[in-house]
Amino acid sequence: MTTPFYLTTPIYYVNGKPHVGHAYSTIAADVLVRHARVRGRKTHFLTGTDEHGKKIADAAKDQGLSPQAFVDRLIPSFTDAWDALGVANDDFIRTTEARHEKVVDELWRRCEKNGDIYLGEYEGWYAKADEAYYTEKELVDGKAPTGATVERVKEKSYFFRLSKYQKPLLDYFEAHPDFVRPEGKFNEIKAFVGSEDGLRDLSISRTTFRWGLPVPGAPDHVIYVWFDALTNYVSALCDDGQIEGAALYEAFWKHGEAVHLIGKEITRFHCVYWPAFLMSAGLPLPRGIFAHGWMTVNGEKMGKRSGNSLEPGPLAEALGKDALRYYLMRDVALGADSDFSHANMLARYHGDLGNGLGNLLNRMVTSIVEKNLGGVVPALDESKLGDLEKQVIETAQRSAKNASEHLVSFAPHRALESIWELVLATNKYVDQTAPWALAKSGDTARLQVVAYTVLESLRWLSVMLWPFMPEKCDGIRAQIGLPPLMPTEGLDRWPGAWGGLPGGTRCKPGAPLFPRLDEDQQRSYYERLGVPPPSTLAAKAPPTPKPEKSEKKEKKVSEAKPAPAPETKAPALPGVITIADLDKVEMRLALVKTAERVPKSDKLLELSVDLGELGTRTILAGIGEHYAPEALAGRRIAVVVNLEPRTFAKFGKTSHGMVLAVSDANGLSVLSPDKEISQGVRLK
Repeated sequence: MTTPFYLTTPIYYVNGKPHVGHAYSTIAADVLVRHARVRGRKTHFLTGTDEHGKKIADAAKDQGLSPQAFVDRLIPSFTDAWDALGVANDDFIRTTEARHEKVVDELWRRCEKNGDIYLGEYEGWYAKADEAYYTEKELVDGKAPTGATVERVKEKSYFFRLSKYQKPLLDYFEAHPDFVRPEGKFNEIKAFVGSEDGLRDLSISRTTFRWGLPVPGAPDHVIYVWFDALTNYVSALCDDGQIEGAALYEAFWKHGEAVHLIGKEITRFHCVYWPAFLMSAGLPLPRGIFAHGWMTVNGEKMGKRSGNSLEPGPLAEALGKDALRYYLMRDVALGADSDFSHANMLARYHGDLGNGLGNLLNRMVTSIVEKNLGGVVPALDESKLGDLEKQVIETAQRSAKNASEHLVSFAPHRALESIWELVLATNKYVDQTAPWALAKSGDTARLQVVAYTVLESLRWLSVMLWPFMPEKCDGIRAQIGLPPLMPTEGLDRWPGAWGGLPGGTRCKPGAPLFPRLDEDQQRSYYERLGVPPPSTLAAKAPPTPKPEKSEKKEKKVSEAKPAPAPETKAPALPGVITIADLDKVEMRLALVKTAERVPKSDKLLELSVDLGELGTRTILAGIGEHYAPEALAGRRIAVVVNLEPRTFAKFGKTSHGMVLAVSDANGLSVLSPDKEISQGVRLK
């Protein structure tokens, strides 16, 4: 795509330091923008901070600071965190900046000139924690729907004629069916806007506190924090308050693809209020809004109020920033909620990254090329490519195509699933071709073909994984003799043609990308984060001392044993297996997080299942004629997890496991426990 791409994160409220939920939003945006850059698109990536409102004023007062001094002190915790996580944003907007205030002022004047702002009196329920107003009907047990405490307020206020935009908003939603994603969130927004009660005019000023931008011509009022905050997406693109004609505004807002990535709790502000403000001001709407789920800890949303914030810095220091980036993008579907798990992150680190990707690089570059081929990449000879090589190439091409499509669709977890097909296929290829045996037998010609196939596969992976793990991917490229990846506007660097790694390139073996952590190091990981380690890593008890030998040996008393019962031979069964054979099948209990039908298939359901320490994976199950997707979501089922991934080429999807089920004349039934058992438990 040649359309300029403008992606924004929420601007984070600075009443506390950033937690891993903030990191999740920002890393996801960074991944999506980096992919666009690799594809050669013109991009602009914005993040920033929301610094006005009563919460800020009260927090500053509690600490004996002015509001400005309070927010100034917290800003480095955000900018430093994004630097530590490898986030490459183009701009960082603060709502206390003069450039922002000028555009907010201009937006207010345009809405006012259009007859959409008037002075009145507001009386109703207000939640300071949410910076939001609620009607009596919206309260739940006397609190806001979010659980926040509400207070009754009555004051003079300027109002925005939101009611005027009910039909224009519904018409716009009808004409732009992908304006809000995921679809479920869009349905909620359309139901809210189209409700029988209609939209109520919105109070957009306050007089009970002073920390905010003044209303033009009425300095005793401050502008409602959401009218102020939402404008950042435009103000960051403007030159000194000038909207039309500003280069960035023209390129990325007026003529580009502007998309807001937000948390699901602020969809109403972004999908109803913000479009209405823009319509009133005569400005274009963004191309789309994507609402992601919550990253929780122990099942609770992270935040200062709940007291369960998990800072991203120590996590990045413990395993490396790229390992954290990979885990957050691999284990969570962007539109769904997920609970942060240290055990799952360590499992991904050792499994996917260490044993999968890192070992593939190490055993080819260090163990084969350096020791047996003089450390030099062999030349590609297409005439010597056999069926095994062609299978790897086909997997690479399918992986690259699908991964890029998933990233364009804001599904980074699916992109990683597609990319890992190539990791698995290349590791399987190494096992099939046994390059160590070729080296030992002196079959250099065949060894060169195998080595090139693996090294070229690593080159493809270094590009496809770069949006997720830029530092480690540049490390892969260094070991196979390539410079760091440098995206260039107008130049598509996404892999497409096999053979881009030049023969004769000098490899440079290096340290393992993801060194394995022994039990002591894993315990240290938990200790430095202040988290109790799992029972499997509990400190080992000291060995029990052996009893001292007595001078005299006691005589053993033998007891009479009953004679063994005569053996009876079981009837022979076809296909009898041993316990050792059964141990090869890894069966686990999985929690179905999401289930949906595979388009153009009556039988296949696509399940996203949580396997505890093994993480989340996709399984395609041919049970669609027996189960509706909604009947499986939230259910625990038995699955086989160590099957070789199977690709359904017709549907462009890959299954990473198998659902266990029984069937008879009465139909088919998946296997589920009859009591609550944690997901990930191995079946015995």
